Amino acid sequence: MSESSTGAAAVEAVTEAAAAAGNWRRAGVAGAAIGVIAAGAAAGVAIERLTVGRGMRKKARLALDSSGPYGSLRGMPGTAYAEDGTELFYEVEEVEEGEAGGPDGGRASRRRGLRGRRASPPVTVVFSHGYCLSQDSWHFQRAALRGVVRAVYWDQRSHARSGRGVDQLERGVPVSIDDLGRDLKAVIEAAAPEGPLVLVGHSMGGMTTMALADQFPELIRERVVGVALVGTSSGQLGQVNFGLPVAGMNAVRRVLPGVLRALGSQAELVERGRRATADLFAGVIKRYSFSSKDVDPAIARFAERMIESTPIDVVAEFYPAFTEHDKAEALKHFADLPVLVLAGEHDMVTPSGHSEAIAERLPDAELVLVPDAGHMVMLEHPEVVTERLVELLARAGGVPVADGAAASRG
Repeated sequence: MSESSTGAAAVEAVTEAAAAAGNWRRAGVAGAAIGVIAAGAAAGVAIERLTVGRGMRKKARLALDSSGPYGSLRGMPGTAYAEDGTELFYEVEEVEEGEAGGPDGGRASRRRGLRGRRASPPVTVVFSHGYCLSQDSWHFQRAALRGVVRAVYWDQRSHARSGRGVDQLERGVPVSIDDLGRDLKAVIEAAAPEGPLVLVGHSMGGMTTMALADQFPELIRERVVGVALVGTSSGQLGQVNFGLPVAGMNAVRRVLPGVLRALGSQAELVERGRRATADLFAGVIKRYSFSSKDVDPAIARFAERMIESTPIDVVAEFYPAFTEHDKAEALKHFADLPVLVLAGEHDMVTPSGHSEAIAERLPDAELVLVPDAGHMVMLEHPEVVTERLVELLARAGGVPVADGAAASRG
């Protein structure tokens, strides 16, 4: 089956679901398609999934769920509170004794207005995850950097262990990327109230970082010493076609608002449909999250679990915010900092051209395009992402060179 015919079939499924929301199976297919588009994997089909018996697939999923170590790392838990009262869950990984201060003896901290303190606080690296994922998406980087740097990992509102957005759940207020920027500030105030910061964001997490800079430029100026933007975009996401033919994507855009409203109002039915179409959903995630042909099945299943765990009404609730996202002007606040811009060359969700556009506005940034990599580049090629992050931390004064080299080797 060609990619064009596959895309057309996906569009037809979504359209039918919009016209027949009472049919839970069709709504489930639509929910899978829209969930994957929003999370980092647009409509499509992994044909090889259809050639394996249902019982065998179920046994394989159970085996991977019970034995896969991915997402098992935990730190010191904490809770921050957003402006609307939403509980934001975070974890802190402390630096091991003797590692704080970085290779410059704290000079970067003093440059950021911390002169006069007896002992400069260590650099804190704050990791923000993407849409329909969780802090566990940074599993490999977390494993490599444990004990070497102080790090904060958090779950965005309505995702994983953070609470549902109070404004959205109780007041019907649409979520915005600016909301997420303010959420990030609340997490920083709770988990890293002083000392220099390195901000790392993947996909929606990168947009969150831009929104923080747009609203709180003084925080960037006074405390941030480095930024990493991974598989993200500063705007114009409404033009992304997710690998579909232009005509097919135009059809999706026409029906999408109605489908989203239907899915959000029929969450229980759609969740049943997602479970019933789990094999299709898994194939879609794999196709649009990864580019490599030999991705470890346990890693693919790990990504699938994160996306599956995001309720469909949350998927529907967040999706409109991306078409409104425009933070190109906010990038100027990163101009004088060490910046890493990294993307998979075959990312069909936030195509690498969006990273190139960011780099054009930040000519001193390091631009890294990873061959044979898709949207989930930090899981697909973790060694590349970790190595580049360690290099950024060394430039920012956040990690001793020798320890950084050891961390990048895993």
